[in-house]
Amino acid sequence: MNAINSQALKHARKKLGMSQEQLAQKLGVSKVAICWYENNDRTPTLEHFIELADILGLTLDELSGREVKVVAEGEEDYVVKMPKKDLEIISEIKKYKKLYKNLYSDPERTMKLIDKRMK
Repeated sequence: MNAINSQALKHARKKLGMSQEQLAQKLGVSKVAICWYENNDRTPTLEHFIELADILGLTLDELSGREVKVVAEGEEDYVVKMPKKDLEIISEIKKYKKLYKNLYSDPERTMKLIDKRMK
């Protein structure tokens, strides 16, 4: 398993309008090193990993892929941090349209029924 979430790294860098060269200069590495990190070809040292998180405004969990930010849309947008695995579970549940509809309309009752059937 790679220690860095290359997609989060690349997304955060681009969001800040920073080139690979600019990020490399701030980090004190070559542009090639940033390219390696973004392509999962190499893993940064722990010191560089922590510096990357600071430069890009990410938590260590976000940069490692252990936690992701989810922007929830509604009357007011807000950001929710959740483990990546939870997001994967939600994505899987959404594939089962009837189950998802029931969970959405009455989550407590649906979970009790699921729990009861699993016993």
